[in-house]
Amino acid sequence: MTSTVLGFAAHDTSGHMSQLTFQRRALRDNDVQIDISYCGICHSDLHQVCNHWGRATYPMVPGHEIVGKVGAVGSGVSQYAVGDLVAVGCMVDSCQACEQCDVGQEQYCLNRFTQTYADKDRVDGSPTMGGYSQSIVVRDKFVLRIPPNLDLAAAAPLLCAGITTYSPLNHHNVGPGSKVGVIGLGGLGHMAIKFAVAMGAEVGVFTTSPSKIEEAKRLGASQVFLSSDPVQMKSAVGYFDIIIDAASRTHNMNAYMMALKTDGHMVLVGPIGVLEPMPSGLLIAGRKSLSGSGIGGIAETQKMLDFCAEKNITCDIEMINVQDINQAFERMEKNDVHYRFVIDMASLL
Repeated sequence: MTSTVLGFAAHDTSGHMSQLTFQRRALRDNDVQIDISYCGICHSDLHQVCNHWGRATYPMVPGHEIVGKVGAVGSGVSQYAVGDLVAVGCMVDSCQACEQCDVGQEQYCLNRFTQTYADKDRVDGSPTMGGYSQSIVVRDKFVLRIPPNLDLAAAAPLLCAGITTYSPLNHHNVGPGSKVGVIGLGGLGHMAIKFAVAMGAEVGVFTTSPSKIEEAKRLGASQVFLSSDPVQMKSAVGYFDIIIDAASRTHNMNAYMMALKTDGHMVLVGPIGVLEPMPSGLLIAGRKSLSGSGIGGIAETQKMLDFCAEKNITCDIEMINVQDINQAFERMEKNDVHYRFVIDMASLL
């Protein structure tokens, strides 16, 4: 039996959000219903509701940084019970049959994973609606456990900002002795610093803002480089094993590539549009690599949450009521958030 729920939705490319009543599907045998406690606001939510990426459908209920409690389970679900603390990130399904899904890399599903919102359900083709709502129904394989010692609200952005930065660090085996650079100190960048420090690495931050120097050090960076200062950038040449590029806008990458050691890795974790031209010699001369990284698979995301519980890592957040979403979007567009907005979904009632 379907359920009627409240949410906040965008109805056109203006991106303006307002309350919406809509239907969640009836539970299938392998489904979990989650009563949502908190949902993070990701910058991609703003891009989606304003149709910056050209694939929006309306009405759209955003939100893919979801935490809450199990409210009900399908008849075939045995690993979750009513009341369990759980989470959902950017995926709610995948084909479960391709070579990427077979090795736990659902985020790279060759038949495309199903997004938590602004997508179509693989079974019935209905539009997926996200976490700016009272509840959500998700295939059990895409539900994650939240360790009980994590603050639920501050854990919500781990489902996107967290795993997006954890995954490349984990993939490249960052640990004690590693030298990690981070470009940009925002929602993604501040999590990259926290993770790299917790893994035992030495961390340096590149920023365009002198006001962020002390903040970067507070988060654990041992060095901060002003990217507008040629002297400081020259001092970083050949220093880092890996640099996580968490900047939110297109930028010239030449000086950052020069900051890598031989065999160093530059990893892009944010969609910044078309890259500016870069001499191929910057890659060839030091056998360096330029790559991208998305979110992690379900197993890696659970590993990240458990690591966060062990190291007491969460996101720095600002809590808002659901009625303040439009103002939050305006502030986010101006980078006026420290570092992630999280919606208290109890305010929806």
